[in-house]
Amino acid sequence: MTPRPPLRTAHTAELGTDGLRSVRALLDAAFDGGFSDEDWDHTLGGLHVLVQDGQGVAAHGSVVMRRTRHRGRWLRTGYVEAVAVRADVRRTGLGGRVMGALEGIVDRAYDLGALSASEAGAALYASRGWQRWAGQVHGLSPDGIVRLAEEEGGIHLWPARDGEPLDPRHELVLDWRDGDVA
Repeated sequence: MTPRPPLRTAHTAELGTDGLRSVRALLDAAFDGGFSDEDWDHTLGGLHVLVQDGQGVAAHGSVVMRRTRHRGRWLRTGYVEAVAVRADVRRTGLGGRVMGALEGIVDRAYDLGALSASEAGAALYASRGWQRWAGQVHGLSPDGIVRLAEEEGGIHLWPARDGEPLDPRHELVLDWRDGDVA
């Protein structure tokens, strides 16, 4: 039996130019060219979980710090970004291993976990315990709070550390960023 390649956890600053280039290449391929420069920017500045094998980066995900307001309280949110598995090793458990490590980071360092899931990715996240947010989503824009109706239904949350569930009768307000806010 072939040993499983180890997980590596590293801050963006530790990946170096070649490491970042390899991650970006994986993401460009995995998202069929639909991974924008703004998506890339959202991936950086936090912790990355990678699996590398003899062919290079086989799987990746990152978690970055964001602020999310709910019921008047700003929560430190571990926002999961850029989860991808190279095409030739999909369905081998690498995505689950990367997500498990990211969830552990969220559990230890943040009040809440969040991510924006595609329809294709939503089943994986739901099977791991991520809960689809059923309430409204807003963004704290440079012009004030604006509703992000197009993001509603795609946001998934990892339960808050204090165990108090968020109430979908009250909106989530995400901090602003260029590109897709969620």
